[in-house]
Amino acid sequence: MSKNSLIGGSIWDEYSQKVQNAMNHPKYMGELKEEDAERTGTKLIVADYGAESCGDAVRLYWLVDEKTDIIKDAKFKSFGCGTAIASSDTMAGLCIGKKVDEAVKITNLDVEFAMRDDPQTPAVPPQKMHCSVMAYDVIKQAAAQYKGVDASSFEDQIIVCECARVSLGTIKEVIKLNDLHTIEEITQYTKAGAFCKSCVKPGGHEQREYYLVDILAQTRAEMDKERLANASRSDVPFDEMTMVGQLKVVESVLDREIRAMLHSDGGDLEVIDIQKGENGFVDVYIRYLGACSGCSTSSGATLYAIETILQEELSPSIRVFPV
Repeated sequence: MSKNSLIGGSIWDEYSQKVQNAMNHPKYMGELKEEDAERTGTKLIVADYGAESCGDAVRLYWLVDEKTDIIKDAKFKSFGCGTAIASSDTMAGLCIGKKVDEAVKITNLDVEFAMRDDPQTPAVPPQKMHCSVMAYDVIKQAAAQYKGVDASSFEDQIIVCECARVSLGTIKEVIKLNDLHTIEEITQYTKAGAFCKSCVKPGGHEQREYYLVDILAQTRAEMDKERLANASRSDVPFDEMTMVGQLKVVESVLDREIRAMLHSDGGDLEVIDIQKGENGFVDVYIRYLGACSGCSTSSGATLYAIETILQEELSPSIRVFPV
């Protein structure tokens, strides 16, 4: 039975011809030895990297001219699928002729792009993008070995999407700058989640520390909090505001700091009135609603917390009274 009949003859449409050629006839597969380094007057570097998610592994060999830091030759051994072989072969070819500091800047996207037949068509299906990530990671291991540093020193950001190398900081910044509301918008702006989709939500190809669904929800919550905080700020001191102005900023602080806590226990509150009290105090009268109306702490700890937060956020002259 032919290979095409086993797989229906369609799966190969998702792989570029360059990938298929590199799978079957890799140019740089092999190994370099100390004899090669002695013959060429270079330093031999041998680095390993394994992907726990799929069991694939790659070994990268470099011959580096220590006078110029230029990688004179590169070979690899790959223990994994055909895509891992193609990615590793492409990666090794991209390293040759570059300085080590240049090679470490080669990303998995560079590897994938180099395997494309045309710039607009991905070289591999999304679920295979992690193979080019492995090629990227082994370069860091080799560079770290050559420089005598830890591989983590080449990564100064938390990477959320390994496929597109998109950091947590970039995703949060893009959400805020463009007021994004959906995962699809995040992918459109950053490419995060466009490939293997492991970073989108739990249950994907690889377990991740950060997921786009959580980052989006948390960032939107931060944006809402900042928006409420800005709304409560004024150039006019609280004690000099009109009653309408005072009511507005008090409601804003209560929304931001208090109501979520009360809602979790089935309660709420409403502001009944704001009056000028004796000795310069501003008296805020509130009414508890729901479960809070009969709670024993409504006139004790809860009331103290509400008053303290309003004093800290707006004015120490505020007093709160339940009615």
